[in-house]
Amino acid sequence: MIRGFKVVVFLACLEPLGRLGWKAYQGMLGANPIEVITHSTGDWTLIFLLVTLAITPLRKLTGLSWLIRYRRMAGLFAFFYAFLHFLTYIWLDKFFDLHEMLADVAKRRFITAGLTAFVLLIPLAVTSTGGWIRRLGGKRWAWLHRLIYVSAMAGVVHYVWLVKADLRKPLEYALILSLLLGYRLVVWLLAGNSRPRAVVRAQRAEVPQT
Repeated sequence: MIRGFKVVVFLACLEPLGRLGWKAYQGMLGANPIEVITHSTGDWTLIFLLVTLAITPLRKLTGLSWLIRYRRMAGLFAFFYAFLHFLTYIWLDKFFDLHEMLADVAKRRFITAGLTAFVLLIPLAVTSTGGWIRRLGGKRWAWLHRLIYVSAMAGVVHYVWLVKADLRKPLEYALILSLLLGYRLVVWLLAGNSRPRAVVRAQRAEVPQT
C-alpha cells in the first residue's frame, strides 16, 4: 500500500514537468517560452523546498509519522526542478556562453543568489541515500543537510531580487519560509531551555536524602 502510494506521489511530482512539456509540444508557451520555462521550474523548485521543510513540522504537530517517508522524495524533486531551472538558464538562455554567464553573476545579484541556492542543493542530493548517512554518521549528515535552510533562503532572495514590480508571489514564499524556520527556532529555544532543568533534576536525584 505504501509503495503504491509512493508511486502516485512520484507521478504527481512529475506532473508540472509533464504539463510544461505538453504546453511546449502544443506551442502554448506564449511569445517568450524560455521565460515561461524558467519561471515554472523556479516556482516548482521553491514549492518543493518548502514542502520538504514543512514535512517535519506537520509530522510533529499532527502525529502523522508516515509523512517522513516522503521528505527525501520532495527534497530530490526540489533539486530536480532546480537543475532544470539552471539548465534552462545556461542552455536555452545563454547557450553555454561561460563568459556571459560569469558577467551575469558579477553584475546581477539575483543570479548570484540563485546560483548559491542551486550549488548548496548539490551535496544534499548527492548524500541523500542511506549509504551516505552511514558514511558521514547521523550527526554530521544532519548538520550537512541543514544547508537546505540556507538554500531555501537564497532561493527566496533570488526571486525577490528578480521581480521588479509585483512582489506578492515571492513575498508569499518568503512568509511561508519564515514560518517554517520560525517554528524550528522556537523548538530549538524550548529544547535549549529544557536541558538545564533536566540536568538540575538529575543532579537533585543523585543527592542522598537525609
